[in-house]
Amino acid sequence: MSMSVDGLISGMDTTTLIQQLLSAEAGPQTALKSKLSTTQTTASAYRTVNTTLAAVRAAAESLTAPENWSATKATSTAGSVAISATSTAPTGSLTFTVEKTARAHSVLNRNAGTWTSATSAYGASSITVLDKLGVAKTPAITITDTDADGTLSLTEAAAAINADTEHGLSATVVQLNDTEFALQVTSRTTGAAGQFGLSGTGTYTTPMLGRDAEIKVGEGTGAYTATSSTNTFTGLMPGATITVSQVETANPVTLSVSADPNAVAAKVQTLVDAVNSALGTIKTYTSNAKGSTAALKGDYSVSQLSGQLLDAVSYAVGTDGSPAQVGFSLTRDGKITFDKAAFVAALADDPALAQRMAGGTSTPASAGVDGLSGTADDVAAVTGIAGRLLDVAKAASDSTTGSLLKLAESQDSMGKDIQTRIEAWDLRLAKRKEMLTRQFSAMETALSALKNQSTWLAGQINSLPSYS
Repeated sequence: MSMSVDGLISGMDTTTLIQQLLSAEAGPQTALKSKLSTTQTTASAYRTVNTTLAAVRAAAESLTAPENWSATKATSTAGSVAISATSTAPTGSLTFTVEKTARAHSVLNRNAGTWTSATSAYGASSITVLDKLGVAKTPAITITDTDADGTLSLTEAAAAINADTEHGLSATVVQLNDTEFALQVTSRTTGAAGQFGLSGTGTYTTPMLGRDAEIKVGEGTGAYTATSSTNTFTGLMPGATITVSQVETANPVTLSVSADPNAVAAKVQTLVDAVNSALGTIKTYTSNAKGSTAALKGDYSVSQLSGQLLDAVSYAVGTDGSPAQVGFSLTRDGKITFDKAAFVAALADDPALAQRMAGGTSTPASAGVDGLSGTADDVAAVTGIAGRLLDVAKAASDSTTGSLLKLAESQDSMGKDIQTRIEAWDLRLAKRKEMLTRQFSAMETALSALKNQSTWLAGQINSLPSYS
């Protein structure tokens, strides 16, 4: 008869014995699992370093773009006048007074003694809109009996105006006093061009005349004005957007657009911070210190990136000399320091030098005064610190050809192969367990049969007659 694997006949803990045998045979699989973990950790480490180099690349690209070296800041002497400027806006200033602000045109439609509530009958089935010259526009606005009570009410007149998409108007029912309601209609846009009239029923007045915003520059006969249908002026100062919010006739407003060296310096600081972050990450992941368990310990393909980053910052730039002239220096522990004040001073003293040093130039060789290549006044392109750092970062972190990405993908491929081998071992060990289980079951069955036979023989012997 069949017996349990745990030896009821033999007295052996065969389940534990099988597990121990399988554990011994699974040694190669255990080694593979450990190798898989190491491979995954290594791939993750490559990607972490890659992320820091990608940040260097982004910051360097910003500084190699010529337009980012013309940063400007815009200021206003009045809180009621706001100004914003693009980074390429030319520097300059403008003083003016705000004579008018833009506002929307509105018309009040009244019918005294008739409209005593919002549901009073409007008295017409449509409303005609007139342009600023009094000429009727088409189509007229048709009022709909939305509540089907047989009356076209004041409220339904307002709803018809609001639902109309042709004339750009909005309407509301207003209560003027205890016994009179009226319809106020307002243009959805500001400016003199939005002036309109109405024709339908009742009388019409203009509580608010639509007008343009107006600013006045200068005084006397030489003064001139600029207008805008909104409170925003976009062409008055090139590259600048001006927004007025109240009349300023007594106190002239001065707007200024000036160079902003601090904005450029901030971009340089961002690049330096990104490089220092990359240097710190590389050092952590490739540490060869005694007892180090760094994921990329001793990996020269990664550790060499530190030297390349530092070289990009420390070597002379073309014929201009050391980057220290514009605030760059290296520390004894392999980091970069950036003296913002020195950079801003250099940018003010010699903007072209500061840009060549930090950002480089892409001037073609034939850009001399004569426009010809190969002549004495040719100006060669200069690869600045940002350009050199960009080259290092791009070679390491490019999404297609980057060395760090390739290293990570190599570890991924190795991991897939190891995972396949681990799964093959799972099948092998499962079959081995099945075989051992059958063998021990057969042993217990055989022992049971022997025990039964021994018991029978003992019974037979005991049943033999005894002779004295």
